[in-house]
Amino acid sequence: MGGLLALREAVAQLYNTRYRRGMASQYTADNVAISSGGRAGLTRIAAALGNTHLGHLLPDYTAYAELLDNFRAFVPIPIVVDQETGFRLSPRALEREILGRGIGAMLFSNPCNPTGQRLGGHELSELLDVARRTRCNLILDEFYSHYLYDHPIDNPPSESAAAAVEDVNVDPVLIVDGLTKNWRYPGWRLSWTLGPKDVVGRLISAGSFLDGGPAHPLQLAAIPLLDPAVADAEARAIQTTFTAKRRLMLDACRDIGLVVDPAPRGAFYCFASLERLPPALRAGHDFFSAALAKQVIVVPGRFFDVDPGGRRAHLPSRLEGYVRLSFGPNEAELRRGLARLKQVVEGAANT
Repeated sequence: MGGLLALREAVAQLYNTRYRRGMASQYTADNVAISSGGRAGLTRIAAALGNTHLGHLLPDYTAYAELLDNFRAFVPIPIVVDQETGFRLSPRALEREILGRGIGAMLFSNPCNPTGQRLGGHELSELLDVARRTRCNLILDEFYSHYLYDHPIDNPPSESAAAAVEDVNVDPVLIVDGLTKNWRYPGWRLSWTLGPKDVVGRLISAGSFLDGGPAHPLQLAAIPLLDPAVADAEARAIQTTFTAKRRLMLDACRDIGLVVDPAPRGAFYCFASLERLPPALRAGHDFFSAALAKQVIVVPGRFFDVDPGGRRAHLPSRLEGYVRLSFGPNEAELRRGLARLKQVVEGAANT
């Protein structure tokens, strides 16, 4: 249930080529487990890690609520990041949270959905140093790691925690990625998890009763896509296309009156504050309803206030004044949607 050997070897080769040239410790097939999509991969991790306090950021990916709610072995520990901190958790703050709350694993989407912020370079290395010192498992959801902006052209066209791992069989780092976003095959439910050999062994055992893994023909067809030259070309093409759409989105948001601060450095989302809009549109659900009337879909910010089990249902969401916008659609659709959002705001200003 770990996946075809040839595919696991291809995944290991891609990460070694991109991120671990010249390093003594290299990934092998034994460090890779293949799953039927990202949620299946994260579910396997939940089963393999067992009882633990799991830290997660607010705001973060909505699907994490289902994962944290269904696996009772995880005790979810929310950690708030906000606009003042750039929606980022510093290494020092992470260590304080781990030691203060007894966190045994920490889940990051990197780059983050919905904020578009990312951890890389020295900052990511420092986070891994914290994980080693505290023996806290870092779980990195890297499904948007090809979508990078303001990224040095001479660097690999993707970012991964794999570059900061010292020993692939010792460091408590689990990396999840797949074809859905980074290769833009949304119907192709195939993902992989990289990590220490002993943890991956537990993931494979968990997969035998959780999801069984993707069909062999789908695994065979994925192998050529993981050739480093092919994967890098895909990443460069994504960055060229999405950099232009990002600029279009940021310019339009500024014109409309939406505040996107900080600007996204990864993924294809803007987490926009409604604070400068007319009063009738300053709540995420109100803005959503008005946009929907113009046949435009945005996601209210409170949906990213991940709350498994509804433990904070009695409290108003601090993310009510935000919406998530996507610049994933093609440019023509993006322009049409942004023009309609401008009509929404102008209409509210004139009433």
